[in-house]
Amino acid sequence: MTALIQLRGINKYFGDYHALRDIDLEIKQGEFFSLLGPSGCGKTTLLRTIAGFEDPSAGTLSIDGRPMAGVPANKRPTNMVFQSYAIFPHLTVAENVGFGLRRDPRSKAEKAGAVKDALEMVGLGGYGARSAHALSGGQRQRVALARALILKPKVLLLDEPLSALDRKMRELMQVELMKLQRQVGITFILVTHDQEEALVMSDRVAVMFDGQIRQMDDPEAIYTRPRSREVAAFIGKMNFLPGTLHSSGEGVEADVAGLGRAMIPPDRVTPGLGSGPAVIGLRPESLAVLFEGETTTRRTVEGTVDEVVYYGDMTYYDVRIAGVDEPLNIAMKNLVGRDVLEVGTATRVAWDERSLVPLAP
Repeated sequence: MTALIQLRGINKYFGDYHALRDIDLEIKQGEFFSLLGPSGCGKTTLLRTIAGFEDPSAGTLSIDGRPMAGVPANKRPTNMVFQSYAIFPHLTVAENVGFGLRRDPRSKAEKAGAVKDALEMVGLGGYGARSAHALSGGQRQRVALARALILKPKVLLLDEPLSALDRKMRELMQVELMKLQRQVGITFILVTHDQEEALVMSDRVAVMFDGQIRQMDDPEAIYTRPRSREVAAFIGKMNFLPGTLHSSGEGVEADVAGLGRAMIPPDRVTPGLGSGPAVIGLRPESLAVLFEGETTTRRTVEGTVDEVVYYGDMTYYDVRIAGVDEPLNIAMKNLVGRDVLEVGTATRVAWDERSLVPLAP
């Protein structure tokens, strides 16, 4: 895939506030790309800069090989779905979707056909005559998508479009958006603070903090090989253990508090991280509580259950082990015949060297 959007050295100031800092970014044709980060990290400002609602203080932006300096938002090959959807309640669904076609030279019948096709694309065929105020949250979101897509933009910009939906509807719409993006084949850029949403939907994710992109990669790499403690802590849950790294001919050895010495595969080590103090990350699902009589080929450590949080399909255990101040958080799938352990139960924790992620302290 070729680069459709190119940003070079993008900086943005609001008075003395430095909102975007030296952003270099390429987004490919047909890619589902997410900007992920906490509130105030700059992700929406970056999206609005691409859209043309904000002008960069420095740097260059081009879309499809065309520089965007001085090009207003309504002249760019982009369209945006806002967090509020911006649906007109006094108009019908069809009138909302066709709103952007008011100055289109096509005939009335051709415009009506385009509206019909757009509604069918988002699963709202037959809803054209319905009043917009009578729609559910999920249906309003689909209307906003149809209104944006009817103009056939090269890039669809999505500013936290699912944040107002309940959890079940949000999960449903995540899948629907993925299918829709594949169907229309255009570039989607999503802004979200929801880590799960970004991991589920994206081809690539840029994780932002303080106006900077701290890591950009595919979802699996972001999750399994975070390059900093900041990224590791923001994406899902992570246990952090003090450690010391020792380079060797076969890889990197680590003395890990509570676990002992381990050989870490080279591909798990953050580039540029040498010998010396480190933080060792472990995802909760990479650990396992061993039940009575259960055996394993993995390495184990003795522990005591300190807390139990039951989620139905999963149980999260906090298990204290010797040599570590904070308990290990462990995620266990609830299987038929597997009891939930009680607080105070003595147990063993199984772990694997391949799950260790060394990070800068």
